[in-house]
Amino acid sequence: MITTDFVPGSPCWLDLGAPDVGAAAGFYRSVFGWEHRSMGSEAGDYGVFQLDGRTVAGLGPLDEEGARSAWMIYFCTSDADATTRAVRESGGTVRVPPMDAGGEGRMAQYTDPQGGQFAVWEPGSTKGAEAVDGPGSLSWTELYTTDAASAGEFYRNLFGWRTQDTDLPGGGGTYTLITPAGLPEERMHGGMMQLPAGQLESTGGRPYWHPVFGSADCDATAARVTSDGGAVRMGPEDAEGVGRLAVCADPAGAEFVVLTPAQS
Repeated sequence: MITTDFVPGSPCWLDLGAPDVGAAAGFYRSVFGWEHRSMGSEAGDYGVFQLDGRTVAGLGPLDEEGARSAWMIYFCTSDADATTRAVRESGGTVRVPPMDAGGEGRMAQYTDPQGGQFAVWEPGSTKGAEAVDGPGSLSWTELYTTDAASAGEFYRNLFGWRTQDTDLPGGGGTYTLITPAGLPEERMHGGMMQLPAGQLESTGGRPYWHPVFGSADCDATAARVTSDGGAVRMGPEDAEGVGRLAVCADPAGAEFVVLTPAQS
């Protein structure tokens, strides 16, 4: 589960780069009930999504030429500069070097050796998202990659993650579970799955991270996705021991998963 204590290596923030901030705000308000609060032009039109008054994610305009709309996952670090050095030493690429965010913290963005993009957040006055692991908030993170073994080695070296392989039901392959260093299994926060490049159509074959958002009713949430111009790419369907899920995309193509967890 994801919590808000944000130990090093755990997911602590996510934001969406959108070609039309207003349209994205309207879509996610309809799907999850999120309210958008802009920080103004001095913040580059960046803003936050809030649910019941608590911040769940960020939203800003696409600022890279040729970039596709996508969710970016941020992992907590105590030292963004040291993490940046480790990324380079491990064969990754620094896309955005460490930079200050007005006293709220420091951030940097990277690409792993297989091509998956991710980011880190060094907390300042802002520790991370205020609501997680519930309906309408981040409950899991997932990497689709073309080489799970190499990706696992990279992220273990970078964050100290503990990984555990498990077989998917029905011969669906192997799924790698991720737990922050030194924490018990109940603190698992994500997974990795190896897929051939041909199945990563939305990114042209490039590996990518995507968020999983909780929902009290996966089917109802998926219906709102399609009624407001998004797409359901898989499901809703039941996943044994996991719950009912749907792989979705917003109108600009940014992928996310909706999950109603299985009852324990």
